[in-house]
Amino acid sequence: MTVAVTGATGFVGQAFLDAAVAAGIEVRALTRRAVPRRQGVQWQRGDLQNRAALMKLVERAEAVVHIAGVVNTPDPTGFHLGNVEGTLQLVEAAVAAGVPRIVFVSSLAAREPRLSAYGASKRKAEQVVAASGIDWTVVRPPAIYGPRDRELLTLFKLASRWGVVPMPPQGRASLIHVDDLARLLVALVPSGERVAHRTFEPDDGRRGGWSHRELAQAIGQAVGRKVWTPHLPAGLLRAVATADTMLRRRRAQMTPDRVSYMVYPDWVARRGAAVPTKLWEPAIETRDGLRSTAEWYRANKWLQS
Repeated sequence: MTVAVTGATGFVGQAFLDAAVAAGIEVRALTRRAVPRRQGVQWQRGDLQNRAALMKLVERAEAVVHIAGVVNTPDPTGFHLGNVEGTLQLVEAAVAAGVPRIVFVSSLAAREPRLSAYGASKRKAEQVVAASGIDWTVVRPPAIYGPRDRELLTLFKLASRWGVVPMPPQGRASLIHVDDLARLLVALVPSGERVAHRTFEPDDGRRGGWSHRELAQAIGQAVGRKVWTPHLPAGLLRAVATADTMLRRRRAQMTPDRVSYMVYPDWVARRGAAVPTKLWEPAIETRDGLRSTAEWYRANKWLQS
């Protein structure tokens, strides 16, 4: 089986490559830049706006796994171009090439599209995939963590260095380890009645998710520190986002759009959208996963010992 993959050089994409190659799947992966050769992976230079590159990517592929996407930008137009237009270009190439199957990695933010431009763009991208005529499955992961993740790295650094993990206002969220998500994506590549035209919300198996305080305490335990967990008011987070955007512009990590969904109190995966257990179940307990993630950070000098 040959699977075409976007976003293969990113956090989730690299984990997917590991899982796919281990499963004996031949991968053709899109990349903007030159990357090292890798057994089982054929690299295709290009991006989601390059139709010629996309046609080469999906040629004779038996499925597409679409992981690439814009997760943060100070300009909301960037979400539309990267997530909606990029998905449309890929879908059009897949349809033209006769690819029979697509697995799309969306986000729980798509569940509440009115909250943010990011969530709205992911919902629109889901609609593009569903209207393609191709056999499809959408995956809406919650917060993803694990080796190579830079999103939660700041919280690990604050916990390790200062013993403080600031969090948004009170709320709950689900989590999933990147390796568990990668195994799920591999499991979804073949079609079937249980997965066709379905939208799944996978998680770590913890019913009700994690409160923001519980997550902060678990990160503290992972780095061996007892931590203080202040809940920052939405107004303060918006002020920080405005300042970060003004100062760092395109490099800003905290943007007003990101704050819009950060302060929402319910990002818990729904039981009714769970993956059938005969197909996949999470294998990594989150406290263990956070601990091994901290160890990876330290081993790779991302986190001071």
